[in-house]
Amino acid sequence: MRDSRPQSIEKLFDETQSSGSLQQIQQRAVALNKLNKAVRALLPSQLHPWVRVANYRQGILVLEVANASWMMRLRYEQPALLSALRAQIIPSLTAIDISINPSLAGKAARVEQENRTPGSSGQKNMGCQLSSDSAAALRSVAERSPEKLKKILERLASLAGESGASKTSRDE
Repeated sequence: MRDSRPQSIEKLFDETQSSGSLQQIQQRAVALNKLNKAVRALLPSQLHPWVRVANYRQGILVLEVANASWMMRLRYEQPALLSALRAQIIPSLTAIDISINPSLAGKAARVEQENRTPGSSGQKNMGCQLSSDSAAALRSVAERSPEKLKKILERLASLAGESGASKTSRDE
């Protein structure tokens, strides 16, 4: 059972004690991060953004995946991963538990999008650019729309001028 009584902040930050709470948490986080890197090295590259180590306790490695389809893909790799981890890193590993974490899907999708965008080298992806014809069509629809929608459509149409101007200034 955990000790849930209030503790002194000095005790949490005390580096002289080997049982300092924050020090234990940091060591655990570093160990899980190293384990995550080892697991990624053993998995096929297409699984890397969609899988991460969540925990390791009592001989069971807990992996998180983005969705059910990646879970099925990882299950095909599970026996080979289990034997490789036992042989190379964790001899006491008894099982691998896989769970779905939907928040991982958003992070992985952003990473994959950045990797696919040519010339993205750390720059923010501006997305699709609106043509002047599309902007004119949006302004036309905005004229016949309710006030709230009209403002939104006009703001969207104004983006065509900004992206077109920045594009021409770069091309010159």
